[in-house]
Amino acid sequence: MSGPYYVGVGASRAADAAEVLALVRAALTEVAVLAWARAPEPVPLPVPAPAAPGNDADAAGDGGPRDPSRDLPHPAYRRGDQRGPSTPGPGTGLRQEQSRDRSPAHPGAARPRVAPPPVPAAATATGPDGPDSGAGTGRDVPASGSGLPSHGALLVAVLATAAGKERSPSIAGAAARLGVEVVAFAPDTLARVAVPTPSEVALGTLGTPSVAEAAALLAAGPGAELALTKRKSAHATVAVAVRGPRRAVPSAAVPSAVPSAALSGAAAGPLAATPSPAPGAFRDRGPAPPGAPDVYPDGHDLRHHGDAEVGDGLVDLAVNVRQGTPPGWLVEVIGGTLSGLAAYPDGRAARHAVAARHGRADAEVLLTAGAAEAFVLLARVLRPRRAVVVHPQFTEPEAALRAAGHVVERVLLDASDGFRLHPGKVPADADLVVLGNPTNPTSVLHPAALVRELARPGRTLVVDEAFMDAVPGERESLAGAVGPDRAVGGAGAAGGAGTVPGLVVLRSLTKTWGLAGLRIGYVLAAEELIAQLAAAQPLWAVSSPALAAAGACVTASAVEEAARAARQVAADRAHLLARLREVPGVHVAGDAPAAPFVLLRTPGADRVRAALRESGYAVRRGDTFPGLGPDWLRVAVRDRRTTDGFVDALCAVLTSRPAR
Repeated sequence: MSGPYYVGVGASRAADAAEVLALVRAALTEVAVLAWARAPEPVPLPVPAPAAPGNDADAAGDGGPRDPSRDLPHPAYRRGDQRGPSTPGPGTGLRQEQSRDRSPAHPGAARPRVAPPPVPAAATATGPDGPDSGAGTGRDVPASGSGLPSHGALLVAVLATAAGKERSPSIAGAAARLGVEVVAFAPDTLARVAVPTPSEVALGTLGTPSVAEAAALLAAGPGAELALTKRKSAHATVAVAVRGPRRAVPSAAVPSAVPSAALSGAAAGPLAATPSPAPGAFRDRGPAPPGAPDVYPDGHDLRHHGDAEVGDGLVDLAVNVRQGTPPGWLVEVIGGTLSGLAAYPDGRAARHAVAARHGRADAEVLLTAGAAEAFVLLARVLRPRRAVVVHPQFTEPEAALRAAGHVVERVLLDASDGFRLHPGKVPADADLVVLGNPTNPTSVLHPAALVRELARPGRTLVVDEAFMDAVPGERESLAGAVGPDRAVGGAGAAGGAGTVPGLVVLRSLTKTWGLAGLRIGYVLAAEELIAQLAAAQPLWAVSSPALAAAGACVTASAVEEAARAARQVAADRAHLLARLREVPGVHVAGDAPAAPFVLLRTPGADRVRAALRESGYAVRRGDTFPGLGPDWLRVAVRDRRTTDGFVDALCAVLTSRPAR
């Protein structure tokens, strides 16, 4: 079972970092050896280094008993609830099975059953604390003397523990030595996770029957499995989890994780931790997930979108597609392609039209089946060491990255600060950053100059501009700033002259033009990345009707029509904001909403949303967006008559007075 591995840790006050580190490394070594043993064709294990003369009777070849304490990584290491020897000694905590060859060439020597491969360089790496210490090695943490197979790698994603333990010297110190972060979960969250070895002692002292196993499963996310159940030392416990295959979570008393001790038999190699936040850094992941396959462990359903809110007879304020679209002329363009559906799509003309609209080369444009497909392609092609998504924002970028197996970190913008962007909050070593502008659902339009500050050599900066054509003048757009470094004269280059290194801009044509069912969008990026994305895209991913629509929506007349629509949206939004100021207990997010929707905060928004449905209005719940909770709602901008009816209904719900 290959990594990344999510290591749950519990430790008492008496534990120190050395004890936790030794226990973690021993557990990961055990995972590796178990996987090796179950591999269909196990690779050979190298011969352990011989002990000093007279130090080990077994190694000396006299057939006497071997002292098991030499295999222990820590004085009181034990498996499960069976206490082990109390005397320390070097080794990995695991003994390799060996056979004997008494031939003259090998008098009394211990010999493995198969010939060993060369020992990888990582297996002999040293740190400032001595050979194989794991300290000072960045994120390379070789298994001390383990003789593990050299192919593959054990990837340590995080250490996970109970809230309140994340900053303890033992756990934070071990995380720093491993070069990984610490995530923490509240005890009541941990208590809702079914585990194979619960502890009454832990339940009595911490309020949860498990720390290590439950934390490992929660950190790994829905569908997780335990690669190694709880292992103990004198003052610490660890467990190791991996992400399991995507599947429906069975109904159970505790549906937040699917523990399993089964191992797949994939071979593993030297220990190496994935790049991560600052060593020992803490990130609170909040409450447990309800169990949906695409729910992050804090309960945000990343696959929930506004279309799930609408229904027959409801006025749609949940979906951000402009009403009265597509216009008649666009319907005719799309309909004109139907007679040619027998031919395969040819996107060259549409690609050229989009490139010309933004002053780009054709090779810097990729047409996609909506912006959502672009996120999937980026997740398939990019190999970020540290991926960061700035939230609250559209959840598909994170969902796509996670589906592709990437570990994703979140930078949460602050509601009390109007969800303003602060580039300094993004980790300096993040090599992939994803941001929406204007942002869904906050309606905040970030200054292009601030967005530019996020760019740096070696970083891919993805800016989702799906709603930028609904902003009058498309101010703050960076669509003209992609491509090779050169002065920029194309349309949409805001926030300063010149290109932005590593910039990727995503655009959608579905919102303004009412083409959500047709699926059409595009990517603007440097030629090299566009070529990689195109190679990962399925053949003929964009249909002929969608290609015709793309070409038609970027003509000069269509761009002018979109500009008029953006000005009308701004006027309608101003009316909505003015009416909302009449409603007690409702706060509008941001200082100057700029998108065709606004974000509202009101106590008990979940109940308000249900009551509005009874009144005939569908609004978008906000609690599925990371960084938001149950008191948030997103409301689409509509014409004045629709807005007046909605605000009256909202007043009636909040004040119990009848709607006029």
